[in-house]
Amino acid sequence: MNGMPASPITELNDRARDVFRAVVESYIDSGAPVGSRTISQLSGLHLSPASIRGVMQELEELGLLAAPYTSAGRMPTDTGLRLFVDGMMQALEPSADERAAIEARIERGSGPIEDALAATTAALSGLSACAGLVFVPKRELVVRQFAFVALSPEQAMAVIVSEDGSVENRVINLPPGISAAALTQAGNYMSAMLSGLTLGEARARIGRQIDAERAALDDAARALIEQGLAVWSEDGDRRPVLIVRGQARLIDDAAAADLERVRDLLDDLEGKQEIARLLDSAREGDATRIFIGAENKLFALSGSSVIAKPFRGVDGHVVGVVGVIGPTRLNYARVVPMVDFTAATLARLMT
Repeated sequence: MNGMPASPITELNDRARDVFRAVVESYIDSGAPVGSRTISQLSGLHLSPASIRGVMQELEELGLLAAPYTSAGRMPTDTGLRLFVDGMMQALEPSADERAAIEARIERGSGPIEDALAATTAALSGLSACAGLVFVPKRELVVRQFAFVALSPEQAMAVIVSEDGSVENRVINLPPGISAAALTQAGNYMSAMLSGLTLGEARARIGRQIDAERAALDDAARALIEQGLAVWSEDGDRRPVLIVRGQARLIDDAAAADLERVRDLLDDLEGKQEIARLLDSAREGDATRIFIGAENKLFALSGSSVIAKPFRGVDGHVVGVVGVIGPTRLNYARVVPMVDFTAATLARLMT
């Protein structure tokens, strides 16, 4: 991490630690610079405003606090927040209601996995009062089995089972005159021909196979096979790499006084490629990564923080990264464990 202070947290005396903690926690709670009189009114410190002003001045000289504009109050710098998060923060585990809310949204039905990821991101956003993020590197499914299930004379459900055990469905329109036997034939044919291939490989093979075995398939079955593969191939090309939910939560009462910062942050979120690159860097290892403000050049203007945690699939490999983005004054003690819990729950979804 860059910008570490000259004096680590272990070298601050007890009085400086107490004042520093009080300033940070008050700032996180209010979003406003904190004055010495406010700190002196907190129970347990037993320090006069004059004494607190002296300590705050020392902390400012160490680069842990700053006085914005002409305000008499102080607020933690990015370096100060880093020191607090790494050395002083006491994590608050998610409540039973918060855990239940996350798990309920993660429970996956028969739809695309992206639907479950989007619901998860929305739930995390709502609970953390930040924007929720989930990043899944683009990857093609490896096919295990295809099937077609009739819904009506005009529509069927195309079902694909991938090698990782996930099941996804899409509704397709049926060619005129297709029979139940043709649905079964088409599903069996695709499973036999394409099992073990990625969607891209399957798309390349299917045309050649259909031409070579034209006599063995009737026109309706050929049309169904081509349509069934097309819907998956098109969907694979569109698979989102980054899902963002809850941007509106970034515009709170405190942010209203700093609309330029919020505008910069929303611009950052629109530039998804840069956010995706940042989250991709969090895929290494198992630890929760916390990016605070100007520590990352992407957020130098918007003054934002990202908390991100990788989650793994059935094979133990990292599947993606889940997290939140918000102002640097976000409640790290509450949100970090929430992100950890969400990542663990997503990992169970993938197994």
